[in-house]
Amino acid sequence: MSLVKLAIKGISYSQTQNGAYALILNEVDGERKLPIVIGAFEAQSIAIALEKEIKPPRPLTHDLFKNFADRFDIIVKQVIIHKLVDGVFYSSIICERDKIEEIIDARTSDAIALALRFNAPIFTYKNILDKAGVYLKGNSMDPENANEDNDGVLTTPETFGSEETTPKDSYSGKSVQELYELLNEAVQNEDYEKAAKIRDEISKKES
Repeated sequence: MSLVKLAIKGISYSQTQNGAYALILNEVDGERKLPIVIGAFEAQSIAIALEKEIKPPRPLTHDLFKNFADRFDIIVKQVIIHKLVDGVFYSSIICERDKIEEIIDARTSDAIALALRFNAPIFTYKNILDKAGVYLKGNSMDPENANEDNDGVLTTPETFGSEETTPKDSYSGKSVQELYELLNEAVQNEDYEKAAKIRDEISKKES
């Protein structure tokens, strides 16, 4: 079976499952998207890895794994989403130490969070993409590929994006300096969802 390389398109709030997020993976050499429902903690960890300028004051679980692997010369070479059963994706982490390759079973969200930290490529098999891949246009999907599990999945790259997760506090009236102060405060408090929103507002003002 041939492997298909994937890239992270973004993360959006899942409107079909409370407290869950939709991780959108994009076919590198095609137009199909692979939406995967993940938990809030994993979404936060992936978002922090994507937001290079947000540095947690203490290592998160996936950061700790990365530090541990670096200390013992373990390299994550790639992640493969290798199976889809009853709507659940199964993944493997391909590791190497002393030129010996090992395959470790992992939840897909954890595997991707680690792939980001190791700059490792993400793959899936063509038959999985044929089965679960969708064509997304705007904020909706091609009706022929839509199903209820993918309602509300967005294609716009964003860390946490939907009206349901937008804080009541508006940052648009803040100066860049004030925003940086709020960003530092949010990071120190380990409120990374808030930090990501502030970072987005800073980017808008500085662009």
